[in-house]
Amino acid sequence: MSILQRQLLWGIFLSFFVFVSVLLTVFFAYPVFQLSDLWKTSVFGMPFVLFSFSLSLTIGSVIGGIMGFMWRQQWTYVENRLYEIENGHRHMSANEPLIQETSRIISRLNKVDHKMILQAQQSQKMATEKVENQQKQVQEIVSQERNRLARELHDSVSQQLFAASMLMSAITESNLTLQDSEAKQLKMVEKMINQSQLEMRALLLHLRPAALKGKSLQAGMKELMNELAQKVPLELNWKIEGFELDKGIEDHLFRILQESVSNTLRHANATALDVLLIKRDFSIILRIVDNGVGFDVEKEKVGSYGLQNMYERAVEIGGLLKIISLPDKGTKLEVKVPLVEREEKQND
Repeated sequence: MSILQRQLLWGIFLSFFVFVSVLLTVFFAYPVFQLSDLWKTSVFGMPFVLFSFSLSLTIGSVIGGIMGFMWRQQWTYVENRLYEIENGHRHMSANEPLIQETSRIISRLNKVDHKMILQAQQSQKMATEKVENQQKQVQEIVSQERNRLARELHDSVSQQLFAASMLMSAITESNLTLQDSEAKQLKMVEKMINQSQLEMRALLLHLRPAALKGKSLQAGMKELMNELAQKVPLELNWKIEGFELDKGIEDHLFRILQESVSNTLRHANATALDVLLIKRDFSIILRIVDNGVGFDVEKEKVGSYGLQNMYERAVEIGGLLKIISLPDKGTKLEVKVPLVEREEKQND
C-alpha cells in the first residue's frame, strides 16, 4: 500500500471517528434530543445525518489525500537523492524538500555522499601511487639488470672480441707467406670481428644509455661524441651550439641521438658521422647524418621499434622528425622542435 493510499484511509477513518464522536456528544449533551430528528431535518435537500457524514468523509478524504501527496513528494525526493548517490551522480536535484525533517535527512545523506567521495578519491590516489611505485620498482630492476648485462658483456665478450681483433691483425701482418685466398679469408674474419665490436658497442649503448644526470644537453652530447671517438673507427664531426632548454626537451633529444647513433653503429656500416645541434628561428634543430648503406624508410617505420620510439619522442615535445635515406647514400635524420616562450617571460 502506498503512502498516498495509507494517508487517504487514515483521513477517512479520522473523519468517521469525528462524525460519530460529535453525534454522541450532542446526544448526551441534549437528552431530549431525538435521533429521528436527524433524519427529519434536511440540509440542501439531504437528511442532516447523511449530509454530516458525507461532509466529514469528504473533508477527511481531502485532508488525507493532501497529506499523502505531500509525504509522497518528500519520500520521492529522498528516494531520488539516494538513487543519485547510488549511481554516482553528484549534482543535487533542483527541487528542495518542503519540511524540516526531510531537509535534515537530505543533509545527512549529503554528508554521507561527501565522505564516500573523499574515500573514493583516497582509494584512487592510493591505487595511482601503488601503480607508480610498481612502475618505478620495475624500471629500477630493469635498469639494474641492463647495467649488469652491460658490465658482463663489456668485461667478457667485448674484451674477447678486442683480443681476437688484435690477434688477427698480428697474424695478417706477421705472416707474409700466406696465399691470396688465405689472406682474403683472414681479412674477412678480421672484418667480421671489427663489425662484431661495433655491434657490441651499439648493444652496450642500448643496454646502458648514458643519462644527462644534471648535465646540459650540450655537455651530454659532447661527452657521448668524445667517448665514441675513442671507441669506434668512425670519422666524427659535431657542431653543438650553447643555449638553454627545458629538461624534458633535453632528455628526449638526447635519447633520440643515442638511438640514432646506435642504429648507425649496428646497421649503417658507415665511415663518417656528423652531428649538429643549433637554434634557428625559434626552433631547435638536431641533425644526424651518416654515409652508410641507407635503408627503406617506409618499410622500417612499420617494423622498427627504434624508429617508432624516436618518432614518439619527437611528438611528445611538439617536434617533427624527418628521416631521409637512400641506398648507398647514407641516412639523414633531423628533429625540429619549436621553442615556446614561457608564461613568465610573456608576462614580463
